[in-house]
Order: sequence, then structure tokens, then C-alpha cells
Amino acid sequence: MPDAPKRPTHAPADHPALPGEKVGILLANLGTPDNYDYWSMRRYLSEFLSDQRVIDYPKWKWQPLLQMVILSKRPFTSGAAYKSIWNHEAGESPLMTITKQQSAKIAETMRQHYGDRVMVDHAMRYGNPSTKSRLRAMIDAGCRKILFFPLYPQYAGATTATANDAFFRALMDEKWQPATRTVPPYFDQPAYIDALAQSVERTYDGLQTRPDILVCSYHGLPIRYLTEGDPYHCQCQKTTRLLKERLGWEDAAITTTFQSQFGPEEWLQPYTVQEVARLAKQGKTNIAVCAPAFSADCIETLEEINEEIKDSFVAAGGQTFTYIPCLNDDDAHISALTQIIDENLQGWLS
Repeated sequence: MPDAPKRPTHAPADHPALPGEKVGILLANLGTPDNYDYWSMRRYLSEFLSDQRVIDYPKWKWQPLLQMVILSKRPFTSGAAYKSIWNHEAGESPLMTITKQQSAKIAETMRQHYGDRVMVDHAMRYGNPSTKSRLRAMIDAGCRKILFFPLYPQYAGATTATANDAFFRALMDEKWQPATRTVPPYFDQPAYIDALAQSVERTYDGLQTRPDILVCSYHGLPIRYLTEGDPYHCQCQKTTRLLKERLGWEDAAITTTFQSQFGPEEWLQPYTVQEVARLAKQGKTNIAVCAPAFSADCIETLEEINEEIKDSFVAAGGQTFTYIPCLNDDDAHISALTQIIDENLQGWLS
């Protein structure tokens, strides 16, 4: 058990007791609505789509459209999609369930490494638990050093940067700020690539017929973001290349695509939903799809890939569609994440 709060040595008798100093590890993922009803979905979507890292149009132009048009309809369709994948037993989204599992496993590994000197928790960029609330809880528990870990393998302004923004904004409200570090993207870390490869090999070993091609489907971004300097596209391409090399495959056995387009702009291509149809028409009627940009299964994988993208493939003549789950709380994934954490804790803990 952690030490009880104590009055600092040599402090006056009226000095408040303070908890023992710890190092905090705060894992961060995208977010989740509290429920799939209209108002829960509207609150979540409003926070998400109001983030100018995600939608960078001028507020005077975007907010009236968002609040009066998009959010009058989209909470219904998004709510239905969430309902189809919801963890009804736990009363939460799969992303929340999986993030809790990841956090618990990482916490146990850290306890084995460092005892009670480390505290592990998780937060969401949008929705609950908020980054601000979890940072405050860590400071209250005595964390004088905090490692903030956005769980996005590839960097993007709309994911990693906005998670860091929320963390830094929360720090602005603290009288006594802890020392902090942020974990950089890990798209090319050998342990992460190996965990991806193991998940592919395990799935392929269980199939009667080997897929004609593996589609690595990444979340999309407007092409404009790439031309403005965002490295996401290049990092996605490198992840696929390193996965191919680790698997020992030929170029034709694997491809990179992008999903989840939104709005009128041109996004990174090829679009997954169109590419799987093209592959089926070309005679590649047996495919597998994985999602290397997602650290945990969520609405974009469980609903979009397994339903919309799969339907596009089957409608074009596809026969066998295999979805390879995200790494989630797989032991190889947890090992990779804890290795990255250990590397970023250097100098803070022995």
C-alpha cells in the first residue's frame, strides 16, 4: 500500500501532510461518449468536432453549421452505430473497456518494476475521464513527475498534438506544476512492429485460405494537412513498410489505405472503402484488413471496417473478409508499450 501522507521533515507543526512523491504515467486515447443516446452523443460530437486541430475552419463559419445542422442529425446516426458495438454489460464503449484493460496491465507491470513509486491512469481527449481530472488526481496523489502518453503510434496534429494540447492546458491551472514529459510517436519502434506482425501471423495461421492481400487501413486526414507539414502520411507508410519487412512479404501482399473521410475536402488516398471494392473487382476476393493507427478497437474499426468497408467489398464481388483486431491488451502490445514507457522514464526512476 502507498505510504500515508506525512508532514515534511523539519516543517512546522501546522504544515499539512503531503503524500509520498510518485511518478505518474497518464495514458491518453481519443475519447468516447458516455452513452449512445442523442444528448450524450451531441455533447461528445460537439466537443470533438469543435476542436480546431480536427476541423480547422474559421469558427464563425464552422460553428453555425456544426451546431445547427450537423449536430441536429449526426447524433442519431452515430448513436445507432455506437449502440451496435456497445459493451452493454459494462455500460460503456469498447474503447473505454479496452483502455481500462490496457491501463490495468501496464500498471501491474510498472508495479513489478518500481513498486508503489509509480501511478498509472488513463484519460480521454474528448468525453470522460477528462485529461484535466486525471492530471489533478495524479497531483493530489503525490505525482511530482508525470509522463503523458498519447496512444497513437503515428503522429498527427488531430490526434497526438491535440492530446498534448489538452494536457498542457490542464497544467496551466496548477499552482505547483509537476515535471512533465510527453511520449513521442512510436510508429517505427521494433517492439510495436513485432506485436503487429504477431497479430497478423496468428490470424493467418488460423485461416483455411491465405488472403490475397493485407489492407492496412489508417484513419484519414485532409491532404491539405500533409502539405502543411503534418508527418502522419509518411509515418503510416513507414509502418506498413516495416510490417511487410518483418513479415518477409513481397510488396504485392500488403497495401496502405485511409478511412473515415469527413466533409468536402480531398483526403489522403486511396480510400479504404473504395480500394477494397477495386480489389474485389480485380479478382482479389479474399482479403484481410488491419488498423495499425488504432491502439484499441473502437467505432472506426468495429463498426466502420467490419460493416461499411466490409459491405463495400462484398457488394463488389468479394468473398472472404477477415478483420484483424487492434492490438488492444494483447501481451505483446502491453510489452511494447511498457518498453516505450521505460525508455521515456530514464533518469526519473532507477
